[in-house]
Amino acid sequence: MNPFTEKAIKAIQSIPPGYVMTYGQVAAAAGNRRGARQVVRVLHSMSGKHNLPWHRIINAKGGISAPADAKEKGNRQRQLLEAEGIRFLPNDTIDLSTYRWLGFDGEEE
Repeated sequence: MNPFTEKAIKAIQSIPPGYVMTYGQVAAAAGNRRGARQVVRVLHSMSGKHNLPWHRIINAKGGISAPADAKEKGNRQRQLLEAEGIRFLPNDTIDLSTYRWLGFDGEEE
């Protein structure tokens, strides 16, 4: 496994219930601030194997990014986040100043 993928997995696993990280934030913590699409790949291919809390990753605007043909997945993500106490604003976004997880910086413990 390459170092970016390992760090991305660690960053995603670090997010506690009730908090989120953006794709770009995970990418930066993993060493490539422009690697948001790589984070999507990690989530798609490794969420099950590594038991990743995929639902805690959102876009930079605080919204859920689900393809048009995957509306059910977007609804499921919202349900999981709400079950953890995250409240959505009227425009269907999350207040990142309240719910963004800043506890992972990519450095080894």
